[in-house]
Order: sequence, then structure tokens, then C-alpha cells
Amino acid sequence: MFNFITLLLKRSSKLLMNRWLILFLITFGLVGLGKPVSAKTPNSAPPQLKTMLTQIDAAASKGDVKGVMQFYSPVFTHGDGLNRQTMEQALSKFWKRYPKLRYSTQLKSWKSEGNSIIAETITKISGLPSSNKDKLALKATIVSRQRLTGNKITRQEVLSERTEITSGIKPPQVDIKLPKQVKVGQSYNFDAIVQEPLGDDYLLGKAMEEPIQAVKYLNPSKVELELLKAGGLFKVGRAPSTPGDKWISAVVMRGNGMTMVTQRLRVVK
Repeated sequence: MFNFITLLLKRSSKLLMNRWLILFLITFGLVGLGKPVSAKTPNSAPPQLKTMLTQIDAAASKGDVKGVMQFYSPVFTHGDGLNRQTMEQALSKFWKRYPKLRYSTQLKSWKSEGNSIIAETITKISGLPSSNKDKLALKATIVSRQRLTGNKITRQEVLSERTEITSGIKPPQVDIKLPKQVKVGQSYNFDAIVQEPLGDDYLLGKAMEEPIQAVKYLNPSKVELELLKAGGLFKVGRAPSTPGDKWISAVVMRGNGMTMVTQRLRVVK
């Protein structure tokens, strides 16, 4: 037992909370500025908007960074602090690690605002286990808003996101319970429950709360896992006294696999 746990702990010290892995921020969602206009249905959207989303999905699915970035304005800004340069750098790293991803974006609603279009989208990203020894795989769902001016994305804001990264032959199935939004200073529960029976297996895990910052996309945090006494992680957190988004993550590892789930928690007044 000691040797088994020691081996897992050595492996866990190499795990990274890869913030640029969440960079499927290619979710094409941008925040609107100025006077709002009533949202319209996807069927009534301008053809160029639908074509643009299809083209971005196609380029992203090929890992074509230049092909994607041609749709981003030189003055692009992001609610998480990214700009065009840091977005391009993060995507390059992300697709190098995950070269075979599939992007599918659904237009949820849109509206005109002056000479701009504001579109809310749902992007799903999936990737089968890689052929390397880690067998890394991921799936993500991101809801976002975007502003397009002159056929270029000028600003982006992520409204919600959930990312699951797995590795190994049989990664644990983890059910996450976390509210999407809390008020400043409010306490909340964060549970990561392993669904299948453990039997004689041992479980390592860690829960993490991180502020969402541009630097986190390019410089992932290290994770030191701990031996868990129960079938998952059960934590009580408290929202900060100021509004802002946070990444709440759970990493769970057993002998033949690892699962990391990250969700965005919005903290509002």
C-alpha cells in the first residue's frame, strides 16, 4: 500500500491546473457595450454571422491558429484580461497538447447595436483520448457573448464554462455540484463525488479555487494531491467581498486514471 500511494503522490506532483487548457475560450462570446437591443432568434441572424461561426469552428477543429485569429480585431479585449497576442499564444500551446479537437458552436441569440452585432453562443469542444501514454482527453461547454464590428471580434466575455480533462485507462467518473453564481461574501458548497464504487482502490484528490486572470492561461498552477478518506471532495467555500469570476476545480485520481473538472463561478453584488 505504501508503495502504491507513494507512486501516486509522485505522479500527482507533476499535474498542472492548465489554465490555457480552458482556452477553448474560442467560444466566440463577447460583451456588448452601449444601449442594448432586444435579442433575436438564431434563424433571423445575418448570413455573414452564421458563416463566420462555421469558419471559426472549422479552423479551430484543425488547430489552425492563424485561421482563427484572422477573425479577431487587433484591439480585441477579453473579460478575463486577455488580448489578441495572449489569446494567440495560449491557443498555440493548447492545440499543441491537444491536436485533435472538434469545435461546434450554436448561436443562441443575437442583436444589432449601432454598427456592431452582439451574439450569444454555446460552444462544445470534444477530444478523444490522445495516443500518448497519458491518454489525455477533454470535453467542454462554454456559453459566451461577443461583439463583432466590421466582421471582427472586438470583445469577449465568458458567461459560464465547464471543462473535464481525463487521463489514464479508466478515469473516475466525477459528479460536480457547484452553483453557477453566488453573491459577494456568500458561502457555497462544492462537492466532487466519485460515481463508481472504490472497492479496494485508493483515491487522491484536491479542490482548488483560483481567481481568473490572463496570466493563469499561460502559467498553469501545480497541484499536490492528498489521500482522500471519502469517495470524493466535499468543501465549503466563501465568495470574496468583491465581484469577479473564479475557477473552481476538482482533481481526483485513482490507480488507473485521473479526472479534473473545472467550472466557472460568478461572484456578483
